[in-house]
Amino acid sequence: MFKKILLALLIVSMSVPAFAFSDKPGEGITIKPARATWTTGYFHSIIIEKGLRELGYTVKKSKELPVALFFKTLSLGDVDYWPNGWFPLYDNYLEKFKDSISPIGYVLKKQALQGYLVDKEHADKLNIKSLEDFKRPEVRRAFDKDGDGKADLTGAPHGWENVKVIDMHIDKYGLKDHVEQVSASYEAAMAANIAAYKSGEPIFYYTWTPSWTIYKLIPGKDVVWINVPHNIPNTGSKEELALMRLHEVEGAVSNPIDMGFSVADIRVVANNNFLAQNPPARKFLELFTIDLSDLSEEYTKLMEGEKSQRDIERHADEWIENNQVLWNSWLTQARRTIR
Repeated sequence: MFKKILLALLIVSMSVPAFAFSDKPGEGITIKPARATWTTGYFHSIIIEKGLRELGYTVKKSKELPVALFFKTLSLGDVDYWPNGWFPLYDNYLEKFKDSISPIGYVLKKQALQGYLVDKEHADKLNIKSLEDFKRPEVRRAFDKDGDGKADLTGAPHGWENVKVIDMHIDKYGLKDHVEQVSASYEAAMAANIAAYKSGEPIFYYTWTPSWTIYKLIPGKDVVWINVPHNIPNTGSKEELALMRLHEVEGAVSNPIDMGFSVADIRVVANNNFLAQNPPARKFLELFTIDLSDLSEEYTKLMEGEKSQRDIERHADEWIENNQVLWNSWLTQARRTIR
């Protein structure tokens, strides 16, 4: 009887495909990644690429693509994935291309904020609590940089979907005669804002988290998040509306605060055919996540000058080394996924 059990176990073990436990299940397969055009999206994209290479995949150089072009390119299969999806902000693209693309995993879950800030000194001095306050002449004049009679708002980076959202806010809140969005080089504009702040001048801008701006101009200390007059969900859903009114936001002028933007998930978005044909890669992308504090530390390094490709590669290697147990567990689970 014992010999029969051993024989049965041997037969079962021989029936399990060898590649199910291969260290390199992706060997012989080339992956075509894309990544966002904003530098703060590079760090975790490089970490993901390193993981896929550990699984044996050949990973081509990432294509840098703006949002709208990325979703179209992904739907056509010209790239395989992009680790910079903000949801529900990009839900319209998911709906448009739902037959060919899918979000997978969570780089960050419910931690990506967006909104409007002003420097704390002038918020206190002028009693600014909301965008509505920019209808007051003394507020408008204080933030008018070019003398055209409108407050200058450093808006979203050129090419971002949120340029349109901010323009919509200006329109719907009746601010066209009071506020103008300036959408040029975001990094240059924010560098100018930081210099202006240090000189005691008022500043007014849009930003998001995770972002280097949060660590140069600290909410609650240097700047404050302000309200929108009322939240306007892009989808019209009650669920999205609930994600716009937030509690206990560090540096907010009120609690709760109406941010005007949903608190977001950052997710990988991938081509459905790619996911179906590459279960080990799918599993790794599904498992990958990163702490907001780690991203914060990385963005501080970027702004301190460690921003070359070589620097970010080194930062990625350091992150893997500091998270080796978790990293190994992701790879082990991916390797056990039958292809």
